[in-house]
Amino acid sequence: MKSKITLLAVLLSFAINAQIKLPRLISDGMILQRDTKVNIWGWASPNEKVELEFNRKTYKATTAQDGKWTIQIPSQKAGGPYEMTLKASNTIVLKNILFGDVWLCSGQSNMELPMDRLKDKYKEEIAKSANTNIRQFLVPDEYYFEKERNDFSSGSWIEANPINVLQFTGVGYFFASEIYEKYKIPIGLINSALGGSPAESWISEEGIKKFPEYYQEYLKFKDGKLEKQIDENDRKVSSEWYKLLNNTDIGVKNKWANSAETSDWNEMQIPGYWADGELGKTNGSVWFKKEFILEKANENQAKLILGRIVDADSVFVNGRFVGTTSYQYPPRIYSFNAAILKEGKNEITVRIINNSGKGGFVTDKPYKLIVGDKTIDLKGTWKYKLGSKMEPLPGQTFVRWKPVGLYNAMIAPLKNYPIKGVLWYQGEANTKKSLEYGALMETLIENWRTQLKQEKLPFLLVQLPNFMESKTEPTESSWATLRQQQLNTLKVPNTGLAITIDLGEWNDIHPLDKYDVGKRLSLQARKLVYGEKNLTASGPIFQSMKQNGNKLILSFSDIGTGFMIKKGNDLKEFAISGTDGKFVWAKAIFEGDKIVVWNDSVANPVKVRYAWADNPSEANLYNKEDLPASPFEAELK
Repeated sequence: MKSKITLLAVLLSFAINAQIKLPRLISDGMILQRDTKVNIWGWASPNEKVELEFNRKTYKATTAQDGKWTIQIPSQKAGGPYEMTLKASNTIVLKNILFGDVWLCSGQSNMELPMDRLKDKYKEEIAKSANTNIRQFLVPDEYYFEKERNDFSSGSWIEANPINVLQFTGVGYFFASEIYEKYKIPIGLINSALGGSPAESWISEEGIKKFPEYYQEYLKFKDGKLEKQIDENDRKVSSEWYKLLNNTDIGVKNKWANSAETSDWNEMQIPGYWADGELGKTNGSVWFKKEFILEKANENQAKLILGRIVDADSVFVNGRFVGTTSYQYPPRIYSFNAAILKEGKNEITVRIINNSGKGGFVTDKPYKLIVGDKTIDLKGTWKYKLGSKMEPLPGQTFVRWKPVGLYNAMIAPLKNYPIKGVLWYQGEANTKKSLEYGALMETLIENWRTQLKQEKLPFLLVQLPNFMESKTEPTESSWATLRQQQLNTLKVPNTGLAITIDLGEWNDIHPLDKYDVGKRLSLQARKLVYGEKNLTASGPIFQSMKQNGNKLILSFSDIGTGFMIKKGNDLKEFAISGTDGKFVWAKAIFEGDKIVVWNDSVANPVKVRYAWADNPSEANLYNKEDLPASPFEAELK
């Protein structure tokens, strides 16, 4: 009897394995690349015969010994919807297929950032987003070191509409909207991006060999043992830290979320950081309370906006929990049932957990409560008290950002899927070693073109925007250095650069203006990829310079219909230096299609910089098409 059961199990296993299995990308609602041969592939049993019926034609294949099969269908024009039927021992019908242009959206958090984070800024755009011709496939955030994966663990194609679009990459969605509006061609977005990821994590094993340091680091993680050890240790350390915090927090013990006697609490001006006050650089938990008066309390919904908070927060209104955020970057926007409010005195309580650095409320952000048509300003005096003082949480080792891991899990499964081009928004994670970024990106571009078998694959990059506090004097900047490396990438054929030096926020590494980023990428695509040769797609780009006495005469491309000063009457953010390398601010004027810069204190200028800072807040050189000039550094040859 046992042998019969075993035989039955083997036969059932064989029957299951014999069935066609498709990769996640090949699924209902997919957008396939137009005007090129397209691969449809999957797995079945060895030597299994597979048939594909499409557009009144039948295509056949036989699986290899590893069970993989591939069928290539001829080039198709844009359009649809179509169906495909695949037959072997089972039958699969794929529906609602379009042919159009497929764009791979990759990089780190500013590409990953979803429309859901932008829903307050772009309410109208979201409300009218329904468009079956714009679709996204969201690649799961995963890494893998052992080898290249041949499929994603999850993912499906979804159409843009007011619900689905909240999952779309904001930059990618606005890019797709612009391209679709111009050409009326279906646009598919493959959203494969991960917050905090450095460029080296997106390069294949073969490609990373050009960088011995990163290659050796990758080899340490390849067998998975070190990864497991680090993850277990990090989880243990984090769990013990938060357990101790919660066990020692007197605010938790005494239920300060509900009510508390605050006569012995200190006062602090919000927004701000407690490190700047009596607490100093204290880690742990700090509780904040603010009372406010409400004239009427008969609204249905209320919205609490608390800017950004470092690091994590839990928020209560009149003792009722209304929201929490576990890390510092997202904006704090908590909608709740206004029934918990009352006429007269109300109270907001915020418990902040800070595990390192400066904790508190980020400045220059909105802090308010919106109830119906009433807005209550929450800036000003709050009461606070320390809940628990802790040692800083030891830093984690972010294994997911190690070399090659993201390529193996999030790019390699795309190898058979033709695409139109790549949208790349990344660089923040590489600013600590800015000078190597150009070589990394040249390698990444070459690597992807080779692996995806598209030697001229267009790459459109987003240059880093302005960020952090402005400086009053010329200074060194790793962010400026990386922007120069991004600018240098334009020497690689079939690349474009969307300049965003005016789209950042000094106090937020995730600026909310993703519409203009997407639009500027679309201008690059229209010129480089779609062939609008006479289109001005960029702001002025430095080309060359020559010396005339104590003056430098600068030449630019992408002037369009002419230079323009965006704000003010004089050009700002130009600096020059002599052979000593000490930069000073320079005067700058237009002379026809040139810009002349000088400072009377520099008799023999040899270097020039424009907008060379983390946040060059006065950068005002544009063309008349309202596109900003790229920051740059140049030296006389």
